[in-house]
Parts: sequence; C-alpha cells; structure tokens
Amino acid sequence: MKAVVCRQFGPPESLTIEDLPSAAPGAGEVVVRVKAASLNFPDVLIIENKYQLKPPLPFSPGSELAGVVETVGAGVSGVKPGDRVMAVTGYGAFAEAVAVEAGRVVAIPEAMDFVTASAFLLTYATCDHALRDRGRLAAGETLLVLGAAGGVGIAAIEIGKALGARVIACASSDDKLAVCRERGADATINYAAGDFRDELKQITGGAGVDVVCDPVGGPYTEPALRSTVWRGRLLVVGFAAGDIPRIPLNLVLLKGSAIVGVFWGEFVRREPDRFAASVAQLAAWYREGKIRPHISQTFPLERTAEALRLMADRQVVGKVVITMGRA
Repeated sequence: MKAVVCRQFGPPESLTIEDLPSAAPGAGEVVVRVKAASLNFPDVLIIENKYQLKPPLPFSPGSELAGVVETVGAGVSGVKPGDRVMAVTGYGAFAEAVAVEAGRVVAIPEAMDFVTASAFLLTYATCDHALRDRGRLAAGETLLVLGAAGGVGIAAIEIGKALGARVIACASSDDKLAVCRERGADATINYAAGDFRDELKQITGGAGVDVVCDPVGGPYTEPALRSTVWRGRLLVVGFAAGDIPRIPLNLVLLKGSAIVGVFWGEFVRREPDRFAASVAQLAAWYREGKIRPHISQTFPLERTAEALRLMADRQVVGKVVITMGRA
C-alpha cells in the first residue's frame, strides 16, 4: 500500500511517499481502507517533533480519516467488514489503509460522503465538548471565536449558532472573515486591522463576551480573557500560534471567571458514553443542515506535503482533505 512516511523529523518537504506492507489488525483493531483523510494542525506539529504525541520513527502522519472497514481483529464486536466509518487516529491516516483501535471508529451518517466524513469528527466533536460540556454555552450568550476561519473555528461558529448564541468571529484577513460570515458569524474582527479590544467593545456595547473559544493561543488569549463578562469562561482548546500564553491570574479572580481546559482525546477515553451522546447530537445537527465542514481544497495522497505546507503557513481556510483514488 502507498503511504506518506516521516523518516526524520522536519518540515513537510521532508516527507516521502512509499510502498509499505499491507496493514493487518491486531487484537481489538480493525483495518480501514482509507477513502479520505483530513489535515489538522497537529499533523504539522507531529512531523516536527513539537507535539505531545511522539510516535517512533518511521511513521505515517495523519490524524483523521474516513473509509471502509476491510478486516477486523480478534475480540472486535459491533464493527464488521464493509462498514463505512470515520476515526481519529493520532497518526497513520495518510495511507491507503491503517489499523485502528475498534473503539476509535464511528459509523458515518447515512447521507454523508467520505470527504465530508474525514473532516467532521475531530473538529466538531472537539467543539461540542468545548462549548456544551466545558463552556456551558447557553442561548442568548455571546461567544468569541479566535482563529475562526480554521476547521475548529468554523465548527465553533456553527455549533454556537445551533445553541442560540451570538457569535463574534476573529481571523487574520477579510477573505477569511467572509467565510466566517457565510457560516453564520454575527460579527467579525480582523486581528490585523485596528485594536482588537476596542473593536470588541464596540461590537458588544462594552458588555464583553460570555465564552471564548481559543484554539490558537498566542497574543490574543489575554485580551480575550480581559474582554469577558463576570463569570465568563475561556476555553483552552489548543495553541496553533505556537506560543502558550502566561495569564495573570488576578484577571480570573477579579472577573469571577474560569479558564477551562478542553482535552477532547482524554474525554473520549474516560467518558465514552458522553462521547457517544455528543456524536449523536452532531449527527442530528448535520441532518438538520446546521453544521457541515467547510472543505476548501482536496489533494491526492502524492501531494500531501504540499497540503501540509499550506497548513504550516496558515493558508488553510476550513479543512483540507487528502483523497485516495475515488472518494
């Protein structure tokens, strides 16, 4: 089978395309014939040895896929060959086939195609856990989304609107903000133009925001926290900017606010029943037309390095998907 291979840590251009032995399932695993695999920012970090998950070299990157179950290992029940599934793998998805723990695969909703499914689970399930579970976002509240034009950001906009919140989207260009408005954002802020906090004050009439969804980190986390209302919640989803902010804790005290960690992977492992309920809600919203991934580009497997370079350079709007043949 063909696969993208990382033999030494480095930039996307250091990856190779190789023919590898066919995947075989171990106990409790299934082999998925991959139809499509989407990019996420951790895919860039993991090949540069900058992510908390550190697979042994050599390995195939790629953390999210959709495909068809090909074979199942010993002890697997509830999943069978021929099932259409999506999964978050951590790594290994940029290949024609991959062995996945059976507990990590989720059935693809009937009306969803493989390309859409490959871009659905990680971002939307992360944001559902963040906004409903950790952030307790309620109808009528105001949600501020940082990095709003990325996969997580667009998912946060759509879920925020599904929950009845007013959504303010922040991104680094007018083109990206146009996509955010198309996806339901009520107001937008361009980081690169004007004063971030002043614009936020104008939009909210000086009231501030109830919840901040922050998958970015970097220089805007603290001003976003400063712009929250009494009992506001800052959701720490990730650090795509590369810098982990150092927050003065007196801000939390003075506002009676909360800084809340969102570790979706551990949530899935520790609370599988609640994860299943989250997936069911997301599938319902998808059927109702309230959420759908914004897929800006697709690339064949052979051009994975090119796609990862776009991700590394912050040139991706929504999601980019790698396709294996006809997806």
